[in-house]
Amino acid sequence: MKEKERYPSDVSDDEWAFVAPYLTLMTEQAPQRMYPLREVFNGLRYITRSGAPWRMMPHDLPPWHVVYQQTQRWLSAGVFQTMVDDLRAILRMAQGRNAEPTAVILDSRTMQSSPESGARAGYDGAKRKKGSKVHIAVDTLGHLLAVRVTPANEGDRAQVEQLAQAVQEATGHNVQVAYVDAGYTGEQAAEAAEGQGIRLEVVKLPDAKRGFILLPRRWVVERSFAWATRFRRLARDYERLPETLAGLHFVAFAIVFAARFVQLAQFLNQSTCGCS
Repeated sequence: MKEKERYPSDVSDDEWAFVAPYLTLMTEQAPQRMYPLREVFNGLRYITRSGAPWRMMPHDLPPWHVVYQQTQRWLSAGVFQTMVDDLRAILRMAQGRNAEPTAVILDSRTMQSSPESGARAGYDGAKRKKGSKVHIAVDTLGHLLAVRVTPANEGDRAQVEQLAQAVQEATGHNVQVAYVDAGYTGEQAAEAAEGQGIRLEVVKLPDAKRGFILLPRRWVVERSFAWATRFRRLARDYERLPETLAGLHFVAFAIVFAARFVQLAQFLNQSTCGCS
């Protein structure tokens, strides 16, 4: 019998060995499990990477409703957030950093709404776009720490307190400074951050700017947004629930960082055994 052809989005054997313990909410032998957990995860990866509607799940993957329901269980249990936290610590230490950061970068981007998300969308006057605003916090290497989704008409300053609180919970209250753009200026944002033990530092454009300016620290979060938009499900807001959109950001970063972890492990193994 011909072996099933794999999708480019499928999880590799090495990646599966790492992520499986996080995803196993019940044993593989549980009587209610009708489909292999790895194939369910492959279904989620396919949807996230391709941007296809849930109901257009390929027939050689588990049914869409099985993948969707299991995805909601995973998101509710916070398994991808835990995975991202652990991978962030591993990758930071591999680069000679402390496991938990002391500095972060905050920023947001506006995602165009869709018929599914239109009911909770807002209008971003600055971007002239109706949709949702995704607020994130990353460390100075671009690793995701926190995500918050709001209507696009809500300001960045109003989200500082909840983002700062989520950052401190993820890092064990280790963060001391957050780099932000001019959209976070003002006493309200500064006091909200200070309430969580974080000092806001605004990175401003030069007075005589001309053309494209690469701002110190700030470019890191823009790169993180670029990583996310490589997953076509995150190119627009296709989700009915804001929690699903936030959770899929953790799914995307878990996929990216798991691949990097596997590459790092393979490199270290080759270096140890002297293989080329």
